[in-house]
Amino acid sequence: MQPLPGTVAHRWAQVTRTKTRKVRSVMSSRDPSSTLDDAPVITSDEAGTSQAGIERTHSHLATAGGHRPTRRRLADRASYATVVAALVLVFVGSGAPVPLYATYRREFAVSSGDLALTTVVYLAVTAAALLVLGRLSDVLGRRPVAIAAVVCAAIGLLVLTRVDGLAPLVVGRLLQGLACGTATSALGTYALELAPARPAWAGPVVTANAPAFAIPFGALVSGTLVQYAPQPRQLVYLLVAVALGLCAIALGFCRDTVQRTTGVRAALRPRVQLPAGQGWAVLAVSGGLVATWSLSGFFQAFSPTLTVDQLGSTSALLAAVVFACIVVLSPLGGALGGRLAAPRTLAVGMVVFAVAAVVIVVAVHASATVALLVACLVGGIALGAIGGAGMRLMLAGAEAHQRAGIISTVYLISYSGAVRWSPSPRSSPAAAPNNSWATCASRGRTV
Repeated sequence: MQPLPGTVAHRWAQVTRTKTRKVRSVMSSRDPSSTLDDAPVITSDEAGTSQAGIERTHSHLATAGGHRPTRRRLADRASYATVVAALVLVFVGSGAPVPLYATYRREFAVSSGDLALTTVVYLAVTAAALLVLGRLSDVLGRRPVAIAAVVCAAIGLLVLTRVDGLAPLVVGRLLQGLACGTATSALGTYALELAPARPAWAGPVVTANAPAFAIPFGALVSGTLVQYAPQPRQLVYLLVAVALGLCAIALGFCRDTVQRTTGVRAALRPRVQLPAGQGWAVLAVSGGLVATWSLSGFFQAFSPTLTVDQLGSTSALLAAVVFACIVVLSPLGGALGGRLAAPRTLAVGMVVFAVAAVVIVVAVHASATVALLVACLVGGIALGAIGGAGMRLMLAGAEAHQRAGIISTVYLISYSGAVRWSPSPRSSPAAAPNNSWATCASRGRTV
């Protein structure tokens, strides 16, 4: 019985006959005395026995039939590097506006209270995105949600290139907050699942410390470009937006670690997901995260004002250095702490951070800039150790469908600390520009 024309079986028969003719032709040319009947006949069973042969045949038939072949995917190591790069770039863009705050104050009459408002909007939207969108990648897949977050971050940067007052700044920071909250969960979990097996702490440490490291790194890059490059109010945003666009394209070739399922409505329902049976661990981790992120949020909001009012400099680079000192060494702390058991790392990190915080308050009262910077660097190492250990404790024993929700909860707790102690317009140093150290010291004692 002959297969019907146009069917897969008919195409397979055509391919088999073509291969048979080629083999017979080769044998005839090598041995003229041989007959066609002596040539081996390649049957469909022989040609398609191996899995590789079957896959090659299906790919050929799909192409012949007008169907698109399976898209090539990046290797897991390349995918991991791409995901980490995207996560870092999202938060690099988040830190980029900080050195420009002094420029906005000077050129567009944006007050310190307005700048404080943008910080609160950014942090609040980030926390809301974590609460509502944190588990969306469990349903839609890591890759599509990650791409959406990266694109949103790029759009926010493009909006910031048009800042000429408070409104574009708030809109740009709002989009960045939405992107950061979504990326923290989707890209953070994506990186955790694609991380290499060794060292075992690599995934949790990267997920916990990439945002904390990337924000000040973005501020340093932005401050350098603002100080020495042309188009200071646009260049850094455009460069990071282009890099994010390239990452979005590369993410399309990464292997997704989660199969798409139904239940989008349930995933969008606000929910705080905590690991079962670890109440004391959650309490200890929450205390450490609130304390560390409170202090880092304090520096993010006040570093430009401190630089101008107290250090007497309008240098965007110096403002970036003041901001970066509290978190720039956090990856080092995460790597060092990853070599110890998570509970021990958490305990040691909290003690070191408490001592560093006391020194920071004393240095602010004494107007001791060098002591302040050194204490901040030490505190940053402790911050990284606390974050990495906390992530390891919270994710211990978590299943794949629980990771995104737990990571969202970890960062929701973290951002709640930053939001709570970020300056409000009424408490901003703008109200008393000649006494900003005293204002900051007061808030530092509260932290």
